Amino acid sequence: MDSIMNPVQDKTLVVVDAIRKVYPKGSGEDLLVLDNVNLTLGKNEIVSFLGRSGCGKTTLLRILAGLMPATGGEVRIAGRSVVGPSPEVAMVFQSFALFPWLTVLQNVEIGLEAQGVPPAERKRRALAAIDLIGLDGYESAYPKELSGGMRQRVGIARAVVVQPTVLLMDEAFSALDVLTAETLRTDLMDLWIDGRLPISAIAVVTHNIEEAVLLSDRVLVFGSNPGHVAAEIRIELPHPRNRLDPAFRQIVEGLYSTMTERAGGKASQGHFFGTGLAMLLPRVSPNTIAGLLEAVAADPHQGHAGLPELAGDLHMEVDDLFPVAEVLQLLRFAELGDGDIKLTEPGRQFVGFEPDARKKLFAQQLLNYVPLAGHIRRVLDERGTHRAPSSRFRDELEDHMSESFAEQTMRTVTSWGRFGEVFAYDEVSGIFSLDNPG
Repeated sequence: MDSIMNPVQDKTLVVVDAIRKVYPKGSGEDLLVLDNVNLTLGKNEIVSFLGRSGCGKTTLLRILAGLMPATGGEVRIAGRSVVGPSPEVAMVFQSFALFPWLTVLQNVEIGLEAQGVPPAERKRRALAAIDLIGLDGYESAYPKELSGGMRQRVGIARAVVVQPTVLLMDEAFSALDVLTAETLRTDLMDLWIDGRLPISAIAVVTHNIEEAVLLSDRVLVFGSNPGHVAAEIRIELPHPRNRLDPAFRQIVEGLYSTMTERAGGKASQGHFFGTGLAMLLPRVSPNTIAGLLEAVAADPHQGHAGLPELAGDLHMEVDDLFPVAEVLQLLRFAELGDGDIKLTEPGRQFVGFEPDARKKLFAQQLLNYVPLAGHIRRVLDERGTHRAPSSRFRDELEDHMSESFAEQTMRTVTSWGRFGEVFAYDEVSGIFSLDNPG
């Protein structure tokens, strides 16, 4: 137990050496997702990969599992290079990934069957894993009969029954409600601390900062564009950990600060992919933008809030809060840094304005700081008809990003442009215009 709570790095199980991953695109430059990623995972250690959507955490996990090839670099597990699916690794997915036509027992047995384990031994080991993970009595149930938490327990049992060296967990608790996730997380940690899990190390992908601190011996913070390890935080708090412990809160706040650091301390585009017209815009609605501005402006924050406290007040996790906060930074309605968000003068003005004045101020910030919005408006102004097809701008974006990202960016800029009455858009014809904008 002591070696689990205070891991001794007497053996390095996993070595990630200069991993690079590039996704080729049909036109324009290929998309570099991961670049020069180096890390290790030791025996009796839990390491969390923390970062926002798009930083390559899940891609790296799939490379570790051998489910996806790296473009460059090497992964070694127990001294052996990973080429294709590795018997040393098992993975728990966010989506449960159970076969609905199989019972709990059959779902847990499936990995052993793939390994050629004889039926009697398969059943014995599967029943032991089901009992271990707290599902005894549900062996003959089908996934549709189980709650979300119970289905994820089946996913964990299916992973541990093959007795892997390394367990990979890809946001395994994020699809569950808060109480169910807490229970499952606690039960898993109890098994780990007691040495009852037949595995030597765990790597966890998460966007939940508190979850990372609750589980991990180390947290690796990933930066974006391209994905890379930006910081490593060692956590030496004993288990079980208390969220209200001042030392716990200090680590959480430190991680928020790390994730909001900006090079040179200057206001920037935040962590958006790309620059200029090629900037990938997140799906954040004007109502959500206004809501966060009002929350920061209100008591007790009065325009300056710590992100951990704000996330708690609003029941938002990193993947929910950071995109909205960074949009406020992009539009110069707020500044991010040191784990805080602070409203700028335009941000304070927005909160105090009536709806029409809000729209005008939003339009001004949008045209000044979102190049794609300014580009669309200039094209419309210059054309005699003041009309242009959306495909014209989407094609330009696809020179720099995937079709799905281009579609996301177009939907976002359209929503923002309509709100600010910068331009109008007809969904049926796919035409931007200056006719009755908004």
